[in-house]
Amino acid sequence: MDDSKPSSALDLSVAQPYPLWARIRAERPVMRLEASSVGPAPTFLVSRHEDAERVLRDPETFSSAINNEIAGKYMGESMLGMDGDEHRQYRDLVAHAFRASVLDRWDGALVRPTLHALLDGIAPAGRADLMRDVVLKYPVQVICGIIGVPLHDQEQLARWSEEIIQGPLDPPRGVASSRAMRGYLAGIVEARRREPAGDLISELLAAEIDGQRLTEERIYGFLLLLLPAGAETTLRVLGNALVALLTRPAMMAQVVADRSLIPAVVEETLRWETSVTLISRVAARDTEIAGCPIPAGAVINVLTGSAGRDEARYAAADAFRLDRPPQRHLAFGTGPHQCLGLHLARLEMRVGLDAILDRLPNLRLDPDAPAPEIKGFAFRNPDAIHVLFDPS
Repeated sequence: MDDSKPSSALDLSVAQPYPLWARIRAERPVMRLEASSVGPAPTFLVSRHEDAERVLRDPETFSSAINNEIAGKYMGESMLGMDGDEHRQYRDLVAHAFRASVLDRWDGALVRPTLHALLDGIAPAGRADLMRDVVLKYPVQVICGIIGVPLHDQEQLARWSEEIIQGPLDPPRGVASSRAMRGYLAGIVEARRREPAGDLISELLAAEIDGQRLTEERIYGFLLLLLPAGAETTLRVLGNALVALLTRPAMMAQVVADRSLIPAVVEETLRWETSVTLISRVAARDTEIAGCPIPAGAVINVLTGSAGRDEARYAAADAFRLDRPPQRHLAFGTGPHQCLGLHLARLEMRVGLDAILDRLPNLRLDPDAPAPEIKGFAFRNPDAIHVLFDPS
């Protein structure tokens, strides 16, 4: 589609963008906006799965360098804004921390104990707000444990993380939180430099491949990416999965009776209600997407949230179904920048759902509380999930 006529900028405060995205997919699947939050460069939205996947799998044409402008001031020198050999070398230096053997260690030593400690605090009460009491704490505490950050500081780190990841919406606060978090981490980094402790910071300081080591800036860049992204994105999508089940009591009963369905719950949630709905790229040269001319320097916002509801790829795309045939989704991106922590996120979701269903029997929504609503444009999650259950 040759769409040279620009449209007005989208309202990023809209709570339910899916009807808008469906209309864009049908009428203007590659849509130019007349205004951009990044700068004067033309900006395009890519809403269909096929086109989104093509953009993310072609880093030579669609560069990640735009993320230096969007996130660099909050996360520093991170892999989000790198391409080619530079990106591969950096990723190789940190990827060892997410290998399968390490995930197995974290599962038994950190992920499950963290979650069960949180559930211990609410199990006798018979009622809770799962977002406040479990979901907002669980992934943050796991990431703190992996990195080597004291657990008693997790609430402050969670606040900084949220303000960093929301930085483009409130730049002064995002920058202030980034500086505060880096200052906090500096003391821990220096302590691990003197005395390694077997945590991720110690591993990053020691990482070396073919004589290459991480620079100081890239160590902090990775930590400032991992803390917000590793915690915020997982907690949001876990909340979305709980809402999906709690608002479908028959499906909830099915999953309670057959826990082998939990991986299907995880994958369907990631497709149906991913927590981060767009990925940005910049055109490195003149090109086209689905027949729409894209000039070099144009910003491309890939709407992965829209791609997950693309009727051309998924039958009954708006429905939440556990019998959906396995198909790749774009919740973790794809191509060379696919999320490094995707296996950890899936592990946390599987363990989280299984333990919550075990420890909180007869789990159901509280009829006297407001029903949970998944909302947001760039980031989607419920604010609260008020539930009742049998005390234990």
